[in-house]
Order: sequence, then structure tokens, then C-alpha cells
Amino acid sequence: MKDVTFGQYYPAESFVHKCDPRMKIIFLIAYIVAIFVATNFYGLAVCFLGLVVTVVFSKVPFKSVLRSVKGVLFLLVFTAVLNVFFYKGSGDPLLHWKFINIYKEGIYYSIFLICRLFLLVMGSSILTLTTTPVSLTDGLESLLYVFKLMRLPIHELALIMSIALRFIPTLMDETERIMNAQKARGADFESGSLVKRAKALIPILIPLLISSFRRAEELGDAMDARCYSGSKERTKYKKLTFTWRDAVCLLLIALILTGVILFKVFFAALV
Repeated sequence: MKDVTFGQYYPAESFVHKCDPRMKIIFLIAYIVAIFVATNFYGLAVCFLGLVVTVVFSKVPFKSVLRSVKGVLFLLVFTAVLNVFFYKGSGDPLLHWKFINIYKEGIYYSIFLICRLFLLVMGSSILTLTTTPVSLTDGLESLLYVFKLMRLPIHELALIMSIALRFIPTLMDETERIMNAQKARGADFESGSLVKRAKALIPILIPLLISSFRRAEELGDAMDARCYSGSKERTKYKKLTFTWRDAVCLLLIALILTGVILFKVFFAALV
């Protein structure tokens, strides 16, 4: 669980760290759009190149970004296996056994889907690795300002999302400590059938739930002690401003989208 990097912040003095959080959120949204617009491996190659450039300028170790995939590795494998067995191709199947048919197109599409999800998870982890929860809250609140005119609690919603991201690694550490304590008392989480191992996790959920409520109560008391009152009459210590770095980020995402669209137009097939 220590390898789960999603929600963690990696402190560094880098180009990406100094970018405006609003631009980083916009960059991530546009990057996700580019990933799903891509219909072939050439388009994904453009997205991967943009990811590599971002990682290099963020000074975040590539291993830390790659470790973010471990949390969804089972989902990636499960999705790929389903596509291999149930994707219907146009030609003769490579393998036929009873009701199972494996086509060449199914294998290609499964590899394409895995690459797409890899880029999606790693690109999302860059945002949390290079942005503090406070900056992320300010950026979300600023981008959703139009909804504030509709009397929606934008500040509170942004705060909830940033706190949820912040407590992901904390809850992971808490889960690991509870599991180690249960193992010291003779609990076994690794042997037996899938149902047996699922039942063995029940003693972990109860103390984890109690710990989560305790941390939430402590956080609420700390916010009350500091006279936190939401967005009402609240000022900002740091003003968000766009700089030349944000213009470079905007240019980079424009190049990524342009490259993906061009490859989609000229190479429409999945190759």
C-alpha cells in the first residue's frame, strides 16, 4: 500500500509545481479528452510524449508516477481479459474453444485499452503529486466560480474533494498498520479461497471505519478552533495569477490535441 501514490504530494522546485493550479486542472481535463479522442496507437504515442515531457519538467521520479498504476492494476488486467475473450472480430478467430473466440482485433483492442488506462491514471497522478491540497482547493473553487453565482456551495465542495484526495494515503497507511496488527495476532490474509480472504478483511474494516470517523472529528474540531466559517467573508493569502509557465502549458496541450486529431483523421483504423 506504500506504493500507492495517488493523493500524495511530492515537494520540489520545478516548472510544473510553480504553474497555476487552475491551468494544471485544465491541462488534465484536456489531456483526458485527448486520450479518449485517440483512436489508434499513434494518438496514444502523442499523449505519452506529452506525459513524458510533463514528468521531466515536474522533477517527479518516473517510478513514483508509474507506481500509481498499482492501485488499478487488477482492474486493468480484468478489463483486458474481458475484451480479449468477448471482442468480436471480422475475420476468423485465432483461437476457438466452445463459446470462447479470440480474434486478432480483440488482442489489439485490449492492448490499446490498457495503454489508454495507463496514460489516464499516470496523468491524473501528476496533478496530485505536483499540487498541494490547498492549491487544489483554490483552483477548483476558482474554476467553478460561475456556479457560485447560482448560490451553490462551491468552496465547500472543492474543500471536500481536496480533503478526500489528501486522506487517501493517510487511510492507506492506517489500513497497513491495522493489517500488521492483525497479522501479529495470527490473522491470515493471503491464503485460502477468494471468499475466505474477503471474509478475513472484515476485521480490518471496522477499526478502519472507527479511525476514519475519529480523524474526521479531529479535523472538524481543528477547523472550528481556527474559526473556519466556509467561504463567507473569506479572503485569500495567495492570489492565483496566470504566468508565462501557464501559457507554455496551454501551448503543450494544444499541440497534444492537434497531434491526436491529425492522427485520428489520417489514421482512422486502430493500428
